[in-house]
Amino acid sequence: MDPYKHRPSSAYNSPFFTTNSGAPVWNNNSSLTVGTRGPILLEDYHLVEKLANFDRERIPERVVHARGASAKGFFEVTHDISQLSCADFLRSPGVQTPVIVRFSTVIHERGSPETLRDPRGFAVKFYTREGNFDLVGNNFPVFFIRDGMKFPDMVHALKPNPKSHIQENWRILDFFSHHPESLNMFSFLFDDLGVPQDYRHMEGSGVNTYTLINKAGKAHYVKFHWKPTCGVKCLLEDECIKVGGANHSHATKDLYDSIMAGNYPEWKLFIQTIDPDHEDRFDFDPLDVTKTWPEDILPLQPVGRLVLNKNIDNFFAENEQLAFCPALVVPGVYYSDDKLLQTRIFSYADTQRHRLGPNYLQLPVNAPKCAHHNNHHEGLMNFMHRDEEVNYFPSRLTPVRHAEPHPIPSNICTGKREKSIIAKENNFKQPGERYRSFAPDRQARYVNRWVEALSDPRVTHEIRSIWISYWSQVRFVLLDSLLLTDFLSLPFLCKSVLGPSSFANLFYALPLWFKLEINCQENDFILTLGVL
Repeated sequence: MDPYKHRPSSAYNSPFFTTNSGAPVWNNNSSLTVGTRGPILLEDYHLVEKLANFDRERIPERVVHARGASAKGFFEVTHDISQLSCADFLRSPGVQTPVIVRFSTVIHERGSPETLRDPRGFAVKFYTREGNFDLVGNNFPVFFIRDGMKFPDMVHALKPNPKSHIQENWRILDFFSHHPESLNMFSFLFDDLGVPQDYRHMEGSGVNTYTLINKAGKAHYVKFHWKPTCGVKCLLEDECIKVGGANHSHATKDLYDSIMAGNYPEWKLFIQTIDPDHEDRFDFDPLDVTKTWPEDILPLQPVGRLVLNKNIDNFFAENEQLAFCPALVVPGVYYSDDKLLQTRIFSYADTQRHRLGPNYLQLPVNAPKCAHHNNHHEGLMNFMHRDEEVNYFPSRLTPVRHAEPHPIPSNICTGKREKSIIAKENNFKQPGERYRSFAPDRQARYVNRWVEALSDPRVTHEIRSIWISYWSQVRFVLLDSLLLTDFLSLPFLCKSVLGPSSFANLFYALPLWFKLEINCQENDFILTLGVL
């Protein structure tokens, strides 16, 4: 009998129940007792094994992206970008690469409704012939912070209050009032895009800046973008209540049912590129993850298409144990000095080792499909069968050698050790431009969401004034219906010579029981006070 043929798999199920060790189980209904009504015996190994396995079914929940759904498919190159990258999976149009994709909410827990306002994860694992490439992104092209040093604090602020276990706006607004770089992210999150209709009608982005390298070693900064072929659709507040109240897993169900029906979700992959020699030509830092790259200056370039045509076979094995890490790149794709990406490179792999164990890359869903070889040895839950006698390198007794070298960025780094912020912060331009691009009804909904957040009774007067000051600096002076009621309104005209700081000071001076409305009509500001 081949001891490795019947490895753990439902493909080799026996026709009868067994223990984990393979011993036949003749009764899976009753415990072993002394007589019919006597005490249970500890020697009932089958009972002990069954309960022990049940007690350990849950693994640690992801700290972020806990709620998610996965599907399989392929990526196909449609446009030649070999002049930009020597990556094998991008080598020519028509090349297909198997993938698995996981969509998720970010902050909320594993059983939370999929209609909550939250960024969505959009992570793609490419099983290439040169190893796995993980493009781990979100549905928004920017992020809250630009330095990973702030990431734990950011997540703590967004997560529920550790005392009450309730997510509260005052905590969120307090933390981000210290970080104006978050304004661009909030221009997406508090927009209608903050709640996608489902995963099929959602864009994706690599978020961070990566580097593409061609065969000659020439490097270009790159941003990745996924565009759904069926368009972008979102849920407004009343729709969220209706959809979420009927099915808190509506997006997961929609993804599964669509694939089952043969209505395969599809996205087009586009890239934007910047020559690193030209990075100083822009009014933003290309490595700043809180910024988008203007498409009128850096147009989208088509690359390929992503098609999801197969549902996963087991939710735990291929969704809960599915592990992504931005550190997993292949020749032709490399990192940049994006500070957030640099910290993600370490943190993602570290959390997977905590959650799944040190050998998590041996799990079938995470293992590469290509041949691979290293001397990583033993460790918890190492189930790889190895019969080599030489587990070191180099050796004259085995034919194992180094792979052929591939180009990596060769930029020279100079500078002193320091902890500092980037020179080009420019936190206010892009969120202002984005807000002003909205239609009036979309602007009104955006403002109403800010009104709700700022109306949290534990948001202090100081924090409110800081946020109003921020919006003034991005020229968000169109604060339609801000805290307006029907009880009393007292309109008066105030010329724009007051300036942003005057608006902030005016708001700060108001008693907490007043409401403020500011409307921009050409060069005039109309302010309305109302009673709370």
